[in-house]
Amino acid sequence: MVLGMAMPMLGAGADVVFNWQTVVNNGVVVPGDSRKFNSYNQPSMNMNRFVVFRARSKGGLGGEPAHGIFTRDMNTLSPLSTVFDRNALVPLPNNLSSTFTEPPSFPRIDVSYPVVVSRGNHQPVWEYIPAGETEETRAGTTGIYTNGFGSLITAASNLGSVPDFSFFAVPGTAGIKFDVFPGTPSVTIHPTGNAAMRVATIVFKGNYTENGVGKTGVYFRDLTDDPIELSDGSVLSPAGGEDSVVVIANTATRIPGTKVTFGSTAPPSAANGWAVFTGLDNEDFPTQGGIYLVHLIKPNPPMTVLVRIGDQVPGEAKGVGFNRLGEALSFDGRFVAFWGAWGNETKTLILQCPTAGNKIRNAYCNAIHPSGALATVPLHQGIFVYDTVQRSLTAMAKAPNDYDDFVYWNFTGFVQGMGESGGSGETDDTGEPARWRSATFLAVSGVGVGGPKAVTHLAAFKARKGAISNGAYVNPVDGVYLGGGPGTFPLTTVIQTGMDGKLIDPAMPLSLPVTELGLERDGFRNNAIVISVGMGVEEAGWAGIYLTTIPSALIR
Repeated sequence: MVLGMAMPMLGAGADVVFNWQTVVNNGVVVPGDSRKFNSYNQPSMNMNRFVVFRARSKGGLGGEPAHGIFTRDMNTLSPLSTVFDRNALVPLPNNLSSTFTEPPSFPRIDVSYPVVVSRGNHQPVWEYIPAGETEETRAGTTGIYTNGFGSLITAASNLGSVPDFSFFAVPGTAGIKFDVFPGTPSVTIHPTGNAAMRVATIVFKGNYTENGVGKTGVYFRDLTDDPIELSDGSVLSPAGGEDSVVVIANTATRIPGTKVTFGSTAPPSAANGWAVFTGLDNEDFPTQGGIYLVHLIKPNPPMTVLVRIGDQVPGEAKGVGFNRLGEALSFDGRFVAFWGAWGNETKTLILQCPTAGNKIRNAYCNAIHPSGALATVPLHQGIFVYDTVQRSLTAMAKAPNDYDDFVYWNFTGFVQGMGESGGSGETDDTGEPARWRSATFLAVSGVGVGGPKAVTHLAAFKARKGAISNGAYVNPVDGVYLGGGPGTFPLTTVIQTGMDGKLIDPAMPLSLPVTELGLERDGFRNNAIVISVGMGVEEAGWAGIYLTTIPSALIR
């Protein structure tokens, strides 16, 4: 379905027409099921408009909802395909015929290839007898999965303490397994000289415990289209080979240029054999650290600093530096989009516990925050893009001048009682204990202007406009907006809450206002944006995933 929609272009005095296509909506039946979709996480997309998303149906007859990772090629308008769902066997290693319970976070995709990656939770997948013992034990309740060579394979797993699978272990340890893989892993495909011998590299954050101390870091692992050979002579195939995990940076790594080690690292983003991540000395009150570019080569991937805590904020008075840098980075192989803040002025919000979603987690939130949780938000904050070729930094939009806020809050994580490895339904999307977390939503895309060497960029981001009263925004307007590199085009509204949802999806049975918008870091590629949209309220509303192309007249 394609529809033209006119939206005012801020500061330009003209109308911009965005043509929307429906990727999936509540009228579509879940593949392999009789029920229809009813909720969606933020989608990802590559440069060829191959879309991947996490979605669910409602439960039925006392059963759990359908829940999985799905794809659709929007260039050919192909039918939906399932990457994996709750009926799918967890790929090898799996000698217990275990199936998935859920994908606990949104999936991601390589910038060029239709290769996707997602976390997956499940019951234990491997039964074995540890050395020196006589009783069997079971292991492997979470992992990272990809279709890098066609079939779904295990890219990373918490099976690292099993001797046959030591290549999954935390590097530099005596066979310690990863506990969880927080956030969202990323994947990049790069040829090895022979196009038929591609290497799929996954890049991820991993948490583990050593001598009773919790530790964390960012890592990568090269996958090849090779089997896993077990000590008893048997072979597991299809699989991703036996290359070991490689450390990029962890809590034992010194922050470049300092004598201080990283206290926190954020899930990385990867493209074209490179990755970027945010690493800080202290997540809550950073004084050292920044955003780093990493070449994904073994054994010691070189790391280059792009933006540091304390670096000059573009467009601000001399000496005004960043004192906050966001975790969510969008990266297309050249440009890096990120959130940053500066100054000491803040505003206070009172965060109220969610009413929708997992009941056990919501009850836990209300028990520890019965009157709401106080949160302070920087008054001065913005969306920025770093060009790794020109080594230049550009501001896309700022608060409070352009918008009032770019920071959104959600109570997420695992609570005891939610089930094995996060349980079923919409549960643990972080892999870490439940708490209030802030997030920013942005995506970057390079665009050619005047020839292949004249390259600039556009950034899509989510922002809020509204006034605060008694710790809460009063009738706020949330939207997805566009900002461009110097001289390309001014801030532009793509979609906002309150709009008539039928302008996005005319198949919606009733005319309902847009109430929710979802954008993630792989959601803007090659001048096309893909987002999740909710209209009305969840139980009596409509939702879907929709794609639009930036009108060529805007890119000059």
